[in-house]
Amino acid sequence: MQSNFRLRHGIGSIAQALAPTSAFAATDEALLPRNLSPWGMFVSADIVVKAVVIGLAVASLVTWTVWLAKTIELRRKSALASKRTRALEGNMKLAEAAERAGDAHDAVAQLIQSCAREAELSGGILDDGLQERVALRLDRVEAAMSRQIARGTGVLATIGATAPFVGLFGTVWGIMNSFIGISESHTTSLAVVAPGIAEALLATALGLVAAIPAVVIYNQLVRGITSYRALLGDASAQLMLLVSRQRDHRDFRLARAAE
Repeated sequence: MQSNFRLRHGIGSIAQALAPTSAFAATDEALLPRNLSPWGMFVSADIVVKAVVIGLAVASLVTWTVWLAKTIELRRKSALASKRTRALEGNMKLAEAAERAGDAHDAVAQLIQSCAREAELSGGILDDGLQERVALRLDRVEAAMSRQIARGTGVLATIGATAPFVGLFGTVWGIMNSFIGISESHTTSLAVVAPGIAEALLATALGLVAAIPAVVIYNQLVRGITSYRALLGDASAQLMLLVSRQRDHRDFRLARAAE
């Protein structure tokens, strides 16, 4: 009888010891946020974390918009530059090349127009000074066209460099919210800690989502722009050869653009 009483007393003590834990577990489960999807975390996030998330989403949208626009522009301009450069390799005179270029605004056409303009201003004087002046004009046009084609790519470098740190700021703010919640509730319950940690992880993930494509796309566009600049260099070299050949043959007569 005494042993049975001790056994029942021990079981009762264990049940009493486990009761608070079970109650706390049930409370945690009841208070734990049910919707931890990305949208649910965004909706329940602090205003600062929301601002960080929206900023990173806008940065990601800008990245893909720049990629689409610059890729189309590079392909179109590179194809046209290659076509005009191949035409310059044929047996044609500067006047004929200028006539074919007309009033077009693509890079190689502007190189041809600038070269023809300098030849016209020189009045048909065939000397070394003409070639130097033509080379200076071509360098200026190449630099201007290079700046034009590279316009808009700097924002990708900025996004790639700053997005991880912006996401890190959101992470720090979310963790701070978690500690504030612990301090105010005087408990380390998962229901108190989980929302802030989820917000922090969301900001970190979006920072990487915005930064990684920006860096990859920037490097891709830089390679494309470098190839485009090489095409412009080839076109300038062909124009210099054309001027040199006409000078050697003493056949440098360029009709005025109005004619």
